[in-house]
Amino acid sequence: MPVDKTGQLQEASALPKAALVMRDEGLALVCGNVELLPDLSHMAARVRPDRLHRELLVRAAKLRNVDGEPFVVDATAGLGEDSLLLAAAGFRVRMYEHEPTIAALLRNALERARKDERLADAVSRMDLVEADSVEALRDLELVPDVVYLDPMFPQRKKSAAVKKKLQLLQTLERPCSNEDELLSAALAAGPRKVVVKRPVKGPYLAGVKPSHSLAGKAVRYDVLLP
Repeated sequence: MPVDKTGQLQEASALPKAALVMRDEGLALVCGNVELLPDLSHMAARVRPDRLHRELLVRAAKLRNVDGEPFVVDATAGLGEDSLLLAAAGFRVRMYEHEPTIAALLRNALERARKDERLADAVSRMDLVEADSVEALRDLELVPDVVYLDPMFPQRKKSAAVKKKLQLLQTLERPCSNEDELLSAALAAGPRKVVVKRPVKGPYLAGVKPSHSLAGKAVRYDVLLP
């Protein structure tokens, strides 16, 4: 992790003008006057049992006739918010994040979330792996019940501050450049479902039409049944 034990700034290799710094609140990515400090505590209301069933992602990933905890691979973990929703809904989630700086931010956010009694149970079902998901999907020791894909896409109708943070994040990790390879690896893993997050009016990932979709005002979840 590119931050020392004293919390001194060190250069993030993928973003020369940015640095990881340990704040009192947690690990942050700082670039000029823009700061990104992932904090899963703001998700506490959304993961309440009385609200989870309203989440489109949870509805899209839901399975029938599964014994125990269904196994989900989040192949594009990012900052972990979608994985948290799935874990709160009872899924066991393995997250893959290949960008080291983003993985460091997420790992620290998970460590803090484990201490939050509102999130601790869900976080106990989340496992972060710093690796390329396309390669990892080919070598899974278990067949996943669901593979979740969230290729990054431009966000609209956001405040200027939020846009700057998203731009900072996207400087580290660009939107998916090989949709065919990502989707092929997900399908080849043999899941019961592949769930893909898309802009509400965006094209299908890799041009593959889903079995069905669930759409909200801003995003759409395409569900492929291999």
